[in-house]
Amino acid sequence: MFRTLGARLFAAEQGGNYYFTSLCMEHKKKKDLLSLVEFSPEAIRTMLTQARKFKRNRLRNERKIFSNKTGVLIFEKPSLRTRITFETAIHELGGHAITLTSDMVGIGKRETPEDVARNLERWVHLIVARTYSHSTVEQLARYSSIPVINALTDTFHPCQALAFAMTLDEHCKGKKKKKVVFIGDSNNVCNSIMVICAKLGHDFTVACPAGYEPVKDIWNTASEIARKSGASLAVTHDPAGAVAGADAIYTDVWTSMGQEKESEKRRRDFAGFQVNEKLINLAPAGAIVSHCLPAHRGEEITSGVLDSKRSVAFDEAENRLHVQKAVIVYLFS
Repeated sequence: MFRTLGARLFAAEQGGNYYFTSLCMEHKKKKDLLSLVEFSPEAIRTMLTQARKFKRNRLRNERKIFSNKTGVLIFEKPSLRTRITFETAIHELGGHAITLTSDMVGIGKRETPEDVARNLERWVHLIVARTYSHSTVEQLARYSSIPVINALTDTFHPCQALAFAMTLDEHCKGKKKKKVVFIGDSNNVCNSIMVICAKLGHDFTVACPAGYEPVKDIWNTASEIARKSGASLAVTHDPAGAVAGADAIYTDVWTSMGQEKESEKRRRDFAGFQVNEKLINLAPAGAIVSHCLPAHRGEEITSGVLDSKRSVAFDEAENRLHVQKAVIVYLFS
């Protein structure tokens, strides 16, 4: 799962000879964003710094690094924030976006990810993919010579984590090491926020019901990263205890897309893990609250908390645009 995201160049092979299109030649050392695992803390900070610049100077003297280029967005799952922010990011960087839904591509059914990648690399400059299986974006990256961005898989949601890190810096200024508490299911968003906290040296705690802890491989990888950065990682089944000393409290839906058959069981299992006013009052007065959205109001979070002054969920949603621009600039630099 955690393979190298470094420079790769693939070509179509015909009769033992390799033929490269001019488009392929633009990316002799192409980069992908499939997860944040193999990005250095310096690379992550570079993207966050660029995102802040984009936010401060939106539409003023922006670097048109994507001018005359096209990005294809492949969506197997519904999307509001991801689709709009990526389409807008590509447009404001001077490019053109084409969005393809699952029924238009049939990736893995109508065509293999390998064939999709090898076709797209000959026409466009960037692939942004929101898929169920993480292996799908890995295969797209492996078999294409153009950058691939993971716009969400069942395993990781790196762009969301970058937007959260940007928002955390905006609202918790002056504190280098922060304590982040994730309450709920150890899902793709939890995985990515855990990884970025480990990379940046922030302490991270997951508060979840028994049986919903982070996957062992991802936990072990994040733990190794944390040891190098000086961060600490913890898992608890006590949300009230977890929020003590928290700088930020994060939550997400209890039932992710594709898990709908488990919804009733999950509602029972997570009943004591709602982010509500009572829980928030146990945290420090300055603690912020966020959610990747969409939220199931009244389940994992109450409207009173989501709409409160502590909530930065919509600030984070706004920052998705600036982060996505920064990611594209980084991949094409």
